[in-house]
Amino acid sequence: MTHPFLDLPPLTAEHFASIERGVADLLSTRQDVVITQGEALLPLEGCIRSGARPGSTALNIVTGPYGTTFGNWLRDCGATVVDLAVPFDTAVTAQQVADALAAHPAIDFVSLVHAEAATGNTNPVAEIGEVVRAHGALFMLDAVASVGAEPLLPDAWGVDLCVIGAQKAMGGPAGVSMVSVSDRAWARFAENPAAPRRSYLSLLDWKERWIDGGRKTLLHAPAQLEMLALEACLDRIAAEGLPALMARHAAAAAATRAGAAALGISPYVGGASAAAPVATTLRVPEASLVVAKALAADPSVPLAAGGGAPAGEMIRVNHYGPAAALDAVQASLTALATALAADPAPAVAGAAAAWSAASAPGAPAA
Repeated sequence: MTHPFLDLPPLTAEHFASIERGVADLLSTRQDVVITQGEALLPLEGCIRSGARPGSTALNIVTGPYGTTFGNWLRDCGATVVDLAVPFDTAVTAQQVADALAAHPAIDFVSLVHAEAATGNTNPVAEIGEVVRAHGALFMLDAVASVGAEPLLPDAWGVDLCVIGAQKAMGGPAGVSMVSVSDRAWARFAENPAAPRRSYLSLLDWKERWIDGGRKTLLHAPAQLEMLALEACLDRIAAEGLPALMARHAAAAAATRAGAAALGISPYVGGASAAAPVATTLRVPEASLVVAKALAADPSVPLAAGGGAPAGEMIRVNHYGPAAALDAVQASLTALATALAADPAPAVAGAAAAWSAASAPGAPAA
């Protein structure tokens, strides 16, 4: 007996390459795109281990927990690491990056997370890219949480390595990820004797055996389900339109902040301009207990207690992909109100008003 999910034919090289082109179109990039068969930590680690080595000096910008992970990988590669850490309830500025580069002129690699879903902040990559490009360093960006939710233009912003995943704003699976790679990055990898080769972490293997070979022969059998799901994500985004998708995420963020304010809850990230459109973080005492009560009231809502240092005081309201919708936001707010023994009506109304204002013709773009 055949099964549509179990009896899939192998994905051809031609089909794989067409999905790559769809990713490049999504990023408006002319750089090479590599699709990796795994969660986005795979290409992120591959980029760092290919681009950093003993003798390198890396600026690792820490605005959330992933910055700590990147720093550990960079040190493991033998690089000298300069950590630029800012409070998790704000964003780094281009001036802070420029000052760090001026203080450490040997920096040749910069790592940054665009939007931190875990902490709810987002960073001004366009401005940061300008100062990194002027300095001449290689620029790696983790854009897993930002792609599809806010503008992302790696070529225009001088991003040499832009890593994305399908599982957040794109509304797809976690088992496939992608990275755009500039010519400068390929050259850096090729000059690095410690860059992974004949390894699942190797991007150079994809360059030499797939891209330089004319995309005729795949390195391994791709995961059909994840690749087809990625293709479906790209088709769905094309049908909705990327500007409309970003506007929907911006409206969800505005609605969540407004509804939380109606409940007397302060945002964790104070400035709206520094708040990520994929998730809104809130300051709530005994956050884990409140989330447990909210999920008991409605197990379907996308709420989570913060992790790491802010765990005791942060609640994260995820509103990405299909959850970037007014009804999903209102359901989360209602569950929170129930957990706090508050009337949900003002929060629901506040969210609706903010959603309408954000979605109105002439409203500011995401």
